[in-house]
Amino acid sequence: MTPSLSFGHAETPDAILASFSLMQLLRPHLTDPAAYLARVERQQPAYRLLLAREDDRIVGLAGYRLQENLVYGAFLYIDDLVTLPGLRGSGVGSRLIAECQHLARAAGCQKLVLDTRRDNVLAQRFYFRNGMLPHVMRFSLDIA
Repeated sequence: MTPSLSFGHAETPDAILASFSLMQLLRPHLTDPAAYLARVERQQPAYRLLLAREDDRIVGLAGYRLQENLVYGAFLYIDDLVTLPGLRGSGVGSRLIAECQHLARAAGCQKLVLDTRRDNVLAQRFYFRNGMLPHVMRFSLDIA
């Protein structure tokens, strides 16, 4: 059963900090709430945190940015997408993707894009179920 959800952006330090424990499920290397807040604030205004709430409880989030490049033109890139473990499979993630699609269309974007690890099979199945298909292979190099 899909929970009754409302969506809104985390636009204040308190709202960003309220998302920390949920974001930490996706990004366990983030261990300090103050450092998390500072990192999010450095990325703003390009990076936005969309929160899915059931009543007053944050049950999912999508961190995204509106971008443009020569490959896609204008697009919405999802950096982070996570729901509470007990609500996975309930439709929260699909509703977050749908809300991101709505935001992308409203901003004149032609695509919604995200990356996932090659070994994250559960996420890949979720993306396929939500109409997303793989189109590229991304390469990276650690330079630290």
